[in-house]
Amino acid sequence: MSAPLPVSDPTMPDSPFLAESPVYRMACRQLELAALELNLDPGIHARLKSPKRSMIVSVPVRMDDGRTHVFTGYRVQHSLTSGPSKGGLRYAPSVDFGEVAALAMWMSWKCALMNLPFGGAKGGITCDPLKLSRGELERMTRRFTEEVLPIIGVRQDVMAPDMGTDEQTMAWIMDTFSMKIGYACPEIVTGKPVEIGGCIGRREATGRGVTYCIMEAMEILKISPQGATAVVQGYGNVGSVTCAELVQRGFKIVGLGDHTGSIRNDSGIDLQELQAHLASGKPLKDFPGANPIPNSDLFTIPCTVLVPAALERQITAANASHLKCRILAEGANGPTTPDADEILSQSDIFVIPDILCNAGGVTVSYFEWVQDIQQLWWSETQVNEKLRELMRRAFHQVYDLSQKRRLPMRRAALMLGVERVALDKQRRGLFP
Repeated sequence: MSAPLPVSDPTMPDSPFLAESPVYRMACRQLELAALELNLDPGIHARLKSPKRSMIVSVPVRMDDGRTHVFTGYRVQHSLTSGPSKGGLRYAPSVDFGEVAALAMWMSWKCALMNLPFGGAKGGITCDPLKLSRGELERMTRRFTEEVLPIIGVRQDVMAPDMGTDEQTMAWIMDTFSMKIGYACPEIVTGKPVEIGGCIGRREATGRGVTYCIMEAMEILKISPQGATAVVQGYGNVGSVTCAELVQRGFKIVGLGDHTGSIRNDSGIDLQELQAHLASGKPLKDFPGANPIPNSDLFTIPCTVLVPAALERQITAANASHLKCRILAEGANGPTTPDADEILSQSDIFVIPDILCNAGGVTVSYFEWVQDIQQLWWSETQVNEKLRELMRRAFHQVYDLSQKRRLPMRRAALMLGVERVALDKQRRGLFP
């Protein structure tokens, strides 16, 4: 009698390399919870749990001092079922295969939730961009592009900026790719400078999308933005734009944090003075218009809205019960662990999950990609109006499902995203 086939744990990655990553295990756990609610076909679940394609490359770079340093780069394409894969390129010391693969999976659900014709992807290089010169960054970026050329393309995989990268990084990638194929190809990346085919409003898109979601939640909860307060962790592109957008609507920013430290001012932090302080090269933690506080105290500041806009896994079982916000708006990817979700589900905190809340960036990236292909440019007003329309539509689809099924907002968002990707796979079938 033959032995029964082994049954894999649906919450664990099949790859031994990914199984060691807490971030990827977290992504698989979220997928499992959505799959249970959807009664998802086991075969499709198995396909969704593993990336479609992964590449790990060595990136040798001649440094300014003449020596050669070899960086490690990653590009993971989670799904190509619904269209070319889409996702950012991250430069950070924490970058590893598991983190990139988890971010690629979340991008699949995000694109599907927003009804964009993309699958999810993500890339990264393990480095500290703050310690590299402009020349070293350019050489590293161009060499990485050369290494991943076999798997990127306008209809294969389209990169965008992420943590540690920016418009200039995308310009270098576009130029490297264009030189290889012999003509200018702006649609190979999004988030590039407007002068070479970028979209007006793309840099601010993620922060604006976060704000649009917050305002919808405020309306549901019947809270006025006048005099409302916000705490933002992370003052990079997403966090700074979110702060500015909220202040325009009447909010006070009472707490801020970044990699240098955290600050608090219950009367409100003056963003113009803060920007001048940062522009002079001084760290956020030394801003004289607020009091320095331990990073661990940032999430415990009483506020209307808390916006984690930095790294993954910041809200955990250890601190979730200490949050003192009414709305948790996830500007970062994966900032809340599944254990923390269980705690938050027992509170009155309104959670706007990451795959919905920070989807503004990929949505306007889609606008940019379409404009580049058509060679037809939109105004900033058109971009912002269309972004608000799509963000509001997705928000209410998630909220309506959460109310109908009595589910947490995250579960509802994941169900909508996973179901759409799964349906595409089912319709296309399994080749051969």
